[in-house]
Amino acid sequence: MDKHPRSTRRTFLTHMGALGLAPLIIPSSVFGATSPNEKIQIGIIGTGGRGRSHIIDLFQNYKKEARVIALCDVNANHLAKAKKMVDEMYKDDLCTTFLDFRELIARDDVDAVFVTVPDHWHAVLALEAIRAGKHLFIEKPLAYTPEQGRAIVNAVKQFGVAFQYGTQQRYAGEYHRACMLARNGYLGTLQTVRVGAPFGERGGSTTPIQVPEGLDYDFWLGPAPKKPYTDHRCDGSGGKGWYHIRDYSGGWITAWGSHDMDIAHWGMDMDNSGPTTVSGEAEYDSTGVYDTAWRWRFECMYPENVKVIYASEDENRHGVRFEGDEGWVFVSRGVLETSSRSLKRLRFKEKDVHLDKPIRHLEDFLHAIRTGQHTTANVNAAHSSTTACHICNIAAELERPLSWNAVSETFTNDEEANRLLSRAMRPPWRL
Repeated sequence: MDKHPRSTRRTFLTHMGALGLAPLIIPSSVFGATSPNEKIQIGIIGTGGRGRSHIIDLFQNYKKEARVIALCDVNANHLAKAKKMVDEMYKDDLCTTFLDFRELIARDDVDAVFVTVPDHWHAVLALEAIRAGKHLFIEKPLAYTPEQGRAIVNAVKQFGVAFQYGTQQRYAGEYHRACMLARNGYLGTLQTVRVGAPFGERGGSTTPIQVPEGLDYDFWLGPAPKKPYTDHRCDGSGGKGWYHIRDYSGGWITAWGSHDMDIAHWGMDMDNSGPTTVSGEAEYDSTGVYDTAWRWRFECMYPENVKVIYASEDENRHGVRFEGDEGWVFVSRGVLETSSRSLKRLRFKEKDVHLDKPIRHLEDFLHAIRTGQHTTANVNAAHSSTTACHICNIAAELERPLSWNAVSETFTNDEEANRLLSRAMRPPWRL
């Protein structure tokens, strides 16, 4: 989607600010971004496994609608691998590469940005992209802290960009049916929701070693504390590495919770709310560099007296189980089990609450860019479910029950807990 430099969203908002006017929510169509004859041009920040999977998906399923034109990574080896992949797919060398995300975002011909990097970078990259008028796809969890998540929500609304969250489970038929059953009372009065996730990793080398060639380690750390490089610290392949280091992530509590607590919220109609109280405990390993929880159990009370039990797989099977006083449904990827056969065959009524019908994940994002409509994996849902996971981590860290106000997004009468809603960033990085 070529844009005339005199009419970019960024230039328009700059002029608005110069006039002393508050930025408005500007539909993408104002800037010609919805023309059906143009391809949506995409930049991908983070070219590891997740970034490359999106490159493949975009080419195989959406090459008539979109194309990858820019890549960025602080790991030159990952960047070169992704560049070669793109060139071979599109049979040209038009895709440009950057080591600094700010250079990619500054390009006027980039319509949308995919953020596929470790959690501690999410908010900085997302806010930079949104403020430049770029549509945003961001991997889960939404942000490293609740404060950062709220900043992303506010920016998406202020600048009017399309947004999609990397929770693809909302686009699968089994999750849609499970949540429709829960939302419409076919299980009776909802009483308990059991959310299960895999155990976290333990161990991880603590021995400082030389930084691998091609990796700008200081830039990779970015807003995180400066620490010696250790083996595989920056490599999340196979669900290891940075995923389990608290400086960069909330561990599996947020990484898997972002998927499965999200489904719990969808089925409970909590996309714009959250728990009222959280209590529980977690276990941590002290033998290696991995310092996030490897095992946990939390009880979260929600409005209407619904209890969510979020636990590792020693207690809860991986997935989500909605339990009412008249039946239950369990759902995980490719699996739907119900307390009666009739629930699987049930036809929903016209008067029922109808959730967005499942379509392909990225199809929803591209459609939102062209039309200005919301995505099923919208920014409010992303923030709500991610925040619930953060609250669990905070309760475990403080080892006490916490009361949460979902409107003010603060803990009630607990300043120590409120201080943990944000984390300091290493200069010069800031929100």
